[in-house]
Amino acid sequence: MTLEFYELENVEEITNALELTTPRAIGLYRAIHKQRDVLLIKMFRCYVDSAFWGDCLVVEVVCDEVPSQNTVGILCRERLAICVPNNNKKLVEVFALRRNFPVLMHQNQGRYGGPASLCLYFEPAEVVQRTWTPEAFLKRIQWWLEKSAQGTLHPTDQPVEQLFFRSSKELVLPWDIDKLLQNPGQQFSIMRSPERPEGECTYFLIPINSTSKNQPTTNLVYVPLPPIIHGLIEREPSNLGQLSDLLNLRGVDFLKLLRHAIQTKLEKSNTRNNEDDQFTILLLGIPIRRTLEATPEKTFFRAFFLEKNYLKLGISCNALTVFKNRYFPDARPASRTDWRDFPVCPLEVLLQNSGKAARQQSGIQEIGPNGVIIGVGSLGSMLLNLWGRSGWGNWSVIDNDHLKPHNLSRHIAYTPQIGIPKAQIVAKLHSAVMQGATNVTPIVANACDFSLGAVSTAINQATLVIDASTGLEYPRLASKNDNLPRHFSVFITPNGNSAVLLAEDLKRTKRLRTLEAQYYRALVEQPWGQYHLQEHLGKFWSGASCRDISFVMPYSRIVAHAGSLAEQIQIAAKCNEALIRVWQRDPLRGSVEVYDVPPLSEQCLEFGDLNLYIDDGVLQQLQLLRQKALPNETGGVLLGYYDFNIQAVVIVLGLPAPLDSKASPTSFERGIDSVEAAVKAASDRTAGIVRYVGEWHSHPPKHSASPSKDDLFQIINLTIKMDDEGLPAIQIIIGENDITISQGVAR
Repeated sequence: MTLEFYELENVEEITNALELTTPRAIGLYRAIHKQRDVLLIKMFRCYVDSAFWGDCLVVEVVCDEVPSQNTVGILCRERLAICVPNNNKKLVEVFALRRNFPVLMHQNQGRYGGPASLCLYFEPAEVVQRTWTPEAFLKRIQWWLEKSAQGTLHPTDQPVEQLFFRSSKELVLPWDIDKLLQNPGQQFSIMRSPERPEGECTYFLIPINSTSKNQPTTNLVYVPLPPIIHGLIEREPSNLGQLSDLLNLRGVDFLKLLRHAIQTKLEKSNTRNNEDDQFTILLLGIPIRRTLEATPEKTFFRAFFLEKNYLKLGISCNALTVFKNRYFPDARPASRTDWRDFPVCPLEVLLQNSGKAARQQSGIQEIGPNGVIIGVGSLGSMLLNLWGRSGWGNWSVIDNDHLKPHNLSRHIAYTPQIGIPKAQIVAKLHSAVMQGATNVTPIVANACDFSLGAVSTAINQATLVIDASTGLEYPRLASKNDNLPRHFSVFITPNGNSAVLLAEDLKRTKRLRTLEAQYYRALVEQPWGQYHLQEHLGKFWSGASCRDISFVMPYSRIVAHAGSLAEQIQIAAKCNEALIRVWQRDPLRGSVEVYDVPPLSEQCLEFGDLNLYIDDGVLQQLQLLRQKALPNETGGVLLGYYDFNIQAVVIVLGLPAPLDSKASPTSFERGIDSVEAAVKAASDRTAGIVRYVGEWHSHPPKHSASPSKDDLFQIINLTIKMDDEGLPAIQIIIGENDITISQGVAR
């Protein structure tokens, strides 16, 4: 059997190894003479545009592991050209010089009709060169030939390969192109990115809708192909004839499909001759299946740019005929062949991210909630940005604030958006990324105003509401409403060192109101609470929230916490239980401590216009203090907070008896030692939220919690003292088996 080989072009033969100029070529020359399975045939210098490019070693490589008469057609002895560029940053290239060398999957894009280029590595050039040696390179060539011949270079569990090699030019399709192509009358425009340094650019296919119908259109002809068996990868054709020929070898009658696609487009668009449309984008839909019997696993797209109006293309392939400047389908058999010479420019097709693709790339399985975010300031906008880019959830955002210049130091917005409502800004930025694949609906309103239709509709239709506001108004107000969906609340502490997540359970038996109170109790009682809210501005916080972060803070701290919160909220959303979790970060070392506070149920007592809320943790705490003091009575002060916006007083904790208290089995008189300091410390740890609200004491063994005569005098005196501030007084009595809670109000 006579073998035919390609002749190398733009080369100068050399006969002495001393004439090799590149260090890698010299190393390969020496390695070849050490390798008995590689025979040197010739050596060349290579030129590009008359400039020296590098050295070339033509060799014959023998592979004992190549099966004789293997199905892919690789021989046990192959002639190869090893081309060594003078640029050390580029990889050494290997070309198979045998003219009928098979076209296989793991080959590089080469010149159409030229020698096959072996794709020896899967890693980038800089990774390969880190450990590259001439000896290992020769063994790699043998490995490639042997594995390709054995059919094991492409693992069986690897995804099917596309039909064509990659192209340097790109066309980006809309994420929902499959749906758009179902409408043959759909029109498109084309946009072009700025040219990159290497002279290439990216094109974007933009669907024209009712709001953009004045845009100039581009001719898109979509040709869906029948399923093609995964296997050989084709080199890009340079004209329509070459494209037709390679598809015909795959059993595809390309001309028939092309004519049908052109006629269908004409029928749906009712197009007259438009001399302004000087080019056409030919888009192929190529379903790939692994075997003849298998179902197609994936549909690849490949585009070709033609500098020819599709109507003129239709005339050239006998798809159309023209009469009085109108075009009509031509039913006659195809006879013209001039269409074959039309040049085509291959375009690598990329798809914009769909929600599903974004989730797959982010390792997220769930579609996410139909959610609402309350407040899209620094933290809320970053959370939405993270979830939006990962395709998690469809969101409505409620915020009535607009962007101010100082917000730009820690917001995802940009200077041209100053003065625009934040809700509209984040929705527009999300749309710029996802192009409608997932949605963000902006609502410029006060989330606390449930009378607004847009607010109430969005919240009531949601499956999850995330409060990322900087105030306490919304989470406390939402806790009063029995008909709302599950709520989470997230915030970053004033110093930026800590983040907090409060998550209601699915049935909302533990609401944000009680989770907030239990978080405050942990701040007062736990060692980590001492510095949790340090450096807050006391005057700034008066009557406001510990979550307001409009002060000095690096954006990096918000970003760091937002990443953790975004992931943790996704995890918590899959769990039906309530959650109180705190992340405390050491900014000097970057280490993070995580603290969980077990959520407990609360009770509500109605006292006229003011409801009292107390959780099981407070009651258990008081009962434990009583038990420790037996047989004597004991008592102390109650700490909590009032909120007259929701007509509530919330008990956070009770302090133990001061050391100077007087106690016996039948009486108790609370002392004053360190009480003021303890109350102030609790207030400091909670940014001024928790304060004195009343007193508690216990009754001796075998006694109920019914108030005694002395207890009645106490509540009267407490009421008189608290009335100086216009506040009601709270008294709790812990008995053997019961509890009495009283409220005193001066009339």
